[in-house]
Amino acid sequence: MQKLWDISPPVHPGTPVFPGDTPYQQQWSATIAPGCPVNVSAITLSPHVGAHADAPLHYDERGAAMGDVSLDAFLGPCRVVHAIDCGPLIEWQHIAHAVNATLPQRVLVRTYATAPAEWDAGLTAYAPATIERLADLGVLLVGIDTASIDPADSKTLESHQVIRRRNLRVLENLVLDDVPEGDYELIALPLKLTTADASPVRAVLRAL
Repeated sequence: MQKLWDISPPVHPGTPVFPGDTPYQQQWSATIAPGCPVNVSAITLSPHVGAHADAPLHYDERGAAMGDVSLDAFLGPCRVVHAIDCGPLIEWQHIAHAVNATLPQRVLVRTYATAPAEWDAGLTAYAPATIERLADLGVLLVGIDTASIDPADSKTLESHQVIRRRNLRVLENLVLDDVPEGDYELIALPLKLTTADASPVRAVLRAL
């Protein structure tokens, strides 16, 4: 069997969320007991908890909701690039070593040596110009192992606006701690949430 890397963080009540966002919560609607053969729970969470895909609706008031987004970008060859501890922004020089004529249409960048268990207000984000250059090379999807492709305190979301203008897709909150640089098959399908601004994904990489 081909090797799989699970690049999704665990989701539970302690999973860090963006300040002000809805954390994961779970209540039991039914539990196995005499007269009840099943456990059934109800969950509440932001669609941005854990590994997730942003829909255009997240950063564009007229953008498509998650259920209307094509799945093509979330499935196919990808390249994992290491830019560990590169600073506040992923600049072109941090990933240029891994860019060549065979660059796949999906690029995931690792910035943490070890993914944090707590909210990181100083998270690394993409420089907008880096996303522009990746789009120029035919990239359809960018991913990152932090909670946002923009700085946590950004009010203009410049990298999200590049994504909007260039019609790219984005994955955030990936866990790339154990993934060597190189090429893989990405499988990270969002749920068909017809009115949502994002969707959780179970993101995995498969050896080519």
